[in-house]
Parts: sequence; C-alpha cells; structure tokens
Amino acid sequence: MKWIYRLYQLLISPVLIVLTVLTALATIIGCSLFNASWWSYWPGRLWSRAFIRLLLLPVKIEGREHLAEGQSFVIVPNHQGAFDIFLIYGFLGRHFKWMMKSELRNMPLVGKACESAGFIFVDQHGGPKAMQATHDRARQVLREGISLVVFPEGARTMDGRMRPFKRGAFQLADELQLPLLPVTINGSYEVLSRKRGFNFVNWHRLSLTIHEPIAPPSGDWRDERAVMTEAHDIVESALDKKYKATKE
Repeated sequence: MKWIYRLYQLLISPVLIVLTVLTALATIIGCSLFNASWWSYWPGRLWSRAFIRLLLLPVKIEGREHLAEGQSFVIVPNHQGAFDIFLIYGFLGRHFKWMMKSELRNMPLVGKACESAGFIFVDQHGGPKAMQATHDRARQVLREGISLVVFPEGARTMDGRMRPFKRGAFQLADELQLPLLPVTINGSYEVLSRKRGFNFVNWHRLSLTIHEPIAPPSGDWRDERAVMTEAHDIVESALDKKYKATKE
C-alpha cells in the first residue's frame, strides 16, 4: 500500500502545484484589489482543505465549542511538522493571521502571498528594532479583533517530541489581556517529519484538539511563567504519549 500511495502522490503532484500557484495568485490579487480581510483567509483555507483531502488524509477535530464568537485569541499550538499549517489553516474554523519566520518570505509566490495577506514575519536576526516592529504589527492585528497563531516552540520539532514554550506569545497576551487558546496537533510528524531533501507524505490520521481558553498573565513575570507552564501542560495532555516532552 505504501508504494501505491507514493505513486498516487506522484500522479496528483501537478494538481497540488497548480492549486498552490492559483491560491497564491488569488491571495495576492484579491488582497490588492478587493476585500483584503476575505482574500487573506479564505483562499488559504480552501487550499489547505483541498491539499489534505487530495492526499486522502483523515482529519479529526475536537473542541470547536471553545472558539467563542467575536473573541480574539492568541492561539498557541505545538509544532510537529509542515502539515500543521494545512491542519490549522484548513480546519480550525477561525479567521486568524500567522506569525512566521522571516525566511518564508523568500518562497516563490507563497512568500508574496503571505505578505499580501498581512501575516507577520519574525526576523530573529534583525535586532531589537526589527523585533519591536514585529510586536507592533502583532498588537495591531490583535486589536483589530483577529486571532493570531504563534508556534511557541519556535521551529518544528526534529524528533516529534514537544519542546518548551518561548515567551513571545505570552507577552502579547499579557500586554493586550487576551485569552490564550491552547491547541494540540497530533499526526503531523508522522505525515511528514522534518528531514532534508524530498520526502513522500505518509498516510496517517491528523487530529486537532482545541482546548478551553486560559487567562493571560497578569503582568508579573512569575505569573507569566506559570501561564506558560499551564499552556504547555494543556497542549501536552492531548498529545500522543511518544511525543510528549522529554522529562529531564
């Protein structure tokens, strides 16, 4: 079955490439000429769902009842692999902006589409001024009532195991006093792990567990650490056992 599935991927790869190009162009043109809010979200959502459906990957979503209407969140998922993007974009069911590393801006067409959509690029090597500009843009997005997805682990995991969270998302939630929304991703590492070079997709179930929102930190650094630990533990609680954080 593995080789049949790989052959199938080769056959549909032109379709996936064309879908990606059309989605990027639609986002760039739509955001420039029409309703930027609509075009920054819906083409990407439909593209993500089509990508996963064409690859025949089963998806399970739990906890959508925790997405209160009209409420903006700082969304903090674990980061297993590249398919986290398709899973969250396609199936979370909430208009949001991504916070992503600046290197993605250099991807042909896709980087320009992300820029046109108003996603927030994080330049970790740009110094204090670049980081300040990034946080200012994130605050603007959140004040507009749009949720923000931040991977608090940073880069994708190399071995599938969950890693400690970083402070950025929690500092934003603290400053704007917005709830944090923990989200657990399972299966993405199995579908496509972080390896160099070309890799075939593996057939595996993807799941997205949306947990109850938690209150932001209260301004005290000790409370910030406690909230970071709470969010990490909530996300980890729904994670497959073999991918839970390694205990020192």
